[in-house]
Amino acid sequence: MSRGEAGPLTRFGIPLVVAGAAILVGYMLSVGLDGYFVYLGMSAIVAGIALLGLGVVTGSAGMVSLCQLTFAAVGAWVVSWLNRIEAPGGFLLWLLCGGVAAGLVGVLVGLPALRLRGINLAVVTLGLAAAADLTLVQIQFPGTVDGISVERPDAFSDDRNYFLLGIIVLTACCLLVHFLRRSRWGSGWQSVAFSERGTAAAGASVRTSKLSAFAVSAALGGVAGGLLTGQVGLAFPASFTAMQSLALYVLAVMSGVHLIDMAIFGAILWVAVPELLKRWGVPQDWGFVVFGLLGTHALVTGGNLGVAVRELVRKRSKTAAGVELTSAVDDVEVLPPGEPVLVVRDLSVSFGEVKALSHVDLEVPSNGVLGVIGPNGAGKSTLVDILTGFLPQATGSVELDGRSLNGQSPTKRARAGLRRTFQQDRVPSGLTVGSYVRFVARRRLTSAEIDEALEFFGCPPARTPLRSVDVGARRLVEVVGHLLAKPKVLLLDEPAAGLPHEEHVAFGARLRQVPARFGVSVLLIEHDLDLVRSVCDRITVLDFGQVLASGPQAEVLANPAVLKAYMGETEML
Repeated sequence: MSRGEAGPLTRFGIPLVVAGAAILVGYMLSVGLDGYFVYLGMSAIVAGIALLGLGVVTGSAGMVSLCQLTFAAVGAWVVSWLNRIEAPGGFLLWLLCGGVAAGLVGVLVGLPALRLRGINLAVVTLGLAAAADLTLVQIQFPGTVDGISVERPDAFSDDRNYFLLGIIVLTACCLLVHFLRRSRWGSGWQSVAFSERGTAAAGASVRTSKLSAFAVSAALGGVAGGLLTGQVGLAFPASFTAMQSLALYVLAVMSGVHLIDMAIFGAILWVAVPELLKRWGVPQDWGFVVFGLLGTHALVTGGNLGVAVRELVRKRSKTAAGVELTSAVDDVEVLPPGEPVLVVRDLSVSFGEVKALSHVDLEVPSNGVLGVIGPNGAGKSTLVDILTGFLPQATGSVELDGRSLNGQSPTKRARAGLRRTFQQDRVPSGLTVGSYVRFVARRRLTSAEIDEALEFFGCPPARTPLRSVDVGARRLVEVVGHLLAKPKVLLLDEPAAGLPHEEHVAFGARLRQVPARFGVSVLLIEHDLDLVRSVCDRITVLDFGQVLASGPQAEVLANPAVLKAYMGETEML
């Protein structure tokens, strides 16, 4: 088995064994608990499924959703309606239909998330929850006025057996979330939460990542609402108020429901805190105050109770994994540059009266590495943003392998074969090195391919959590992921930033081999002239948004205008 990948038992067997053990424990609880605690346990199960949904949209995808119980109300409404019309299939099919219906509503609610973030999205979702609350009070749920109770499945008709059914459904939902988070969808959620620009640059759809997170979260909320209806028999608007949705969100933040076990922990708190207040003679509404205080503490400190509990149980090493670059590299043939694969003509862009770029021309040859240098403010980063579609207002033409990229989005340009890295850290810490590389590569990779590329650049092993990797190493992992995507051209925006100077040279020796080893041409933007000299045959120099010089390395670096504008008179001495 590769050192970078978990085997089939780890990926599938262990989660299924844990799920089987959970169902067995659930059966023992259904038999051994007092009837009242069975009822409380069922309430915790419902809350746990709803919190799992919040763990997807908020914990993984990083979006604020304050209407989770509105999605639960959709599921409850569908189950109540299908029960009232005596639809075929029975409760379990109705429960599934409720989840699907809530998921569709979640997609509609997620549409504002494509443009809104933070407090603005929070206001929209809370407004939806408040509107749904008022609407449900007016129209009521199907069958409520007539007293038509929802029929449970025959095998789970009494409370104890229904509790066991709840355990089975909760376990299935946990498995679903577990495997989704390890899929391309899950990597997309983590990536879009950390950086939408980084997600688009990897050729992934920001739109799909956001809407899929809302859909899965809402579907889980719908299942929770349907289960609650089966527990009580009738659905009531008081179970799905905006205040409860807000409290559930605060609890999610406080308990850290991006972790599945912490979602269960949060569900226990959801039931235990009001119950304890009741036993102490304190009104249960004070539970909202308790959750609010704990949630405020989590937001202010940046931590949460759930993660703190996990850290007490499982101590992690605080040593950050770094790079291990040496100057020795394999002997790999360096191919001579070929015909231009990326051609830029007359590229210009202005911000008001300021011309950031003016009539820029450049060509990146196949099998080659073109260096772009220039003083701060010369327009280098603006050039990369324009080429990769993040500044669509520019004029001029960009052609990749003879195909015009004008008017295409960053995602489409990345999928066409034009990839980029960033000066800022765009690598989400919630993934492992290997899962991030697979997400960015967007193609089927063997463990050996990943291990070989990571080892070539001195990166940590594939199974290493990115949260334990230092910034310099994460930048190299980002480079590896994009190289394994096999693009036609990779734009590297200061990729060695964060590395010690001596490791710049070692990195350059590897970068020199990229065209031959990975079949990828490179446009390198870098301040370190030692790195540029060691890698680039041809150099383009920008100054005040214009091309100051372009051509073979020796010719450009000897140009007096370049010496004066960029390096200074003594730089080459």
